[in-house]
Amino acid sequence: MQDGIFDEGRFRTPNASRYLQQLCKHFAHKVEASCDAQSGRVAMPFGPVILTATDDELVVTVSTSDAEALARARNVIDDHLARFAFREGFEQMAWQRQ
Repeated sequence: MQDGIFDEGRFRTPNASRYLQQLCKHFAHKVEASCDAQSGRVAMPFGPVILTATDDELVVTVSTSDAEALARARNVIDDHLARFAFREGFEQMAWQRQ
């Protein structure tokens, strides 16, 4: 991770691995991204995104240089995840400043 502001988002779901892989594969169309079933990394323009999946939770850590970029990063992740997790009624991750 780079120096800057860090936020961690959490989404309790039994489909964490599936969503992690969907997010990485989707973002890989525009930026460098890699993943396996339990972890992923996406090189977003605003900063790196690290994803981790457990049996019951998806954890996303974003790092940016400023608060405005952090808000944009959170919005991008939440917006894309809402499309993939609509069956679970997902609205946004539980974000916390690190």
